[in-house]
Amino acid sequence: MTLATAVVDGQHLAWDPARVVDADARLFDPAWWCSRGAVRGEAAGRGAAYFVDGLDGAPWVLRHNRRGGALARLNHDRFLWTGAARLRPIAELRLLAAMRADDLPVPAPVAARAVRRGGFYRGDVITAALVESRPLADRLAMAPLPATEWQRLGGVLARFHRAGIDHADLNARNILIDAADAFHLIDFDKARRRAPGRWRQANLARLKRSLDKCADGLAEFHFAEGDWSALRGGYASVFAAR
Repeated sequence: MTLATAVVDGQHLAWDPARVVDADARLFDPAWWCSRGAVRGEAAGRGAAYFVDGLDGAPWVLRHNRRGGALARLNHDRFLWTGAARLRPIAELRLLAAMRADDLPVPAPVAARAVRRGGFYRGDVITAALVESRPLADRLAMAPLPATEWQRLGGVLARFHRAGIDHADLNARNILIDAADAFHLIDFDKARRRAPGRWRQANLARLKRSLDKCADGLAEFHFAEGDWSALRGGYASVFAAR
C-alpha cells in the first residue's frame, strides 16, 4: 500500500487513496461527522475515539492523540515538534500499512494528520474499525478463555515480535477478539520496528501487569497463572519456528 501525503495550511496529512479521494481537515473533526449523522458511538480512554460511517461505506475509528500519565493533567494533547519526519500520527499510519503488508492482524490505515502550532503539534488517526470485536479485558470479564486460545494469543504476539514490532502500550484493552475468535492488536501510537532486544520481554511484562491489574480491580475476571503459562508456551513455540 502506498500512502498519499500533503501539507496544507500547516497540516501534515497522510491517507490511503483507495479509501479517501482527498484528505482534508473535516475528516478529523467529530462535529463534521455528527453533522452528517455518521457517528455511531464513542469510546473513552487516553485516546478518545469516535466510531463513524466511513466515506468508503465501511465503519471507521477516529482517534485524537492524547497524552497519558501525570503529564496529561497539564498538557493532554500537545506534542513537541521535532521535525516533519517524526510526527507520531503519520508514523503510526505508515507502520499500520507496513504491518498489513506483512499480514499482521491490525486495523487498516485510513488517514492521519498533524497540526503544527509553534513548537508543538496535535494529531489524529483514522483506521478501519474491527467490526464485532471486543477488548480482551471485556471478554475475560465475561468468561474464561480456553488454554488453546491463550496459546494462540501467545503465537500472535510472537508474530509481531518476530517482525520487530515494539507495541509501546500492550495491554488488555489494546488486544481485540472478533466474532471468529481471531486476535487483533490496536493503538500503535509510539510503536516502531526495532532490532531484537529486551523490549520483547518488556512488552510481555506490560501485558501481564495489565491483566493482573484487571484481576485485582474487578469482582470477576477470568485470568490465572496457568493462562499466562499457556500464553508464554504459545509465544515460545511460534517465536522459535522457522
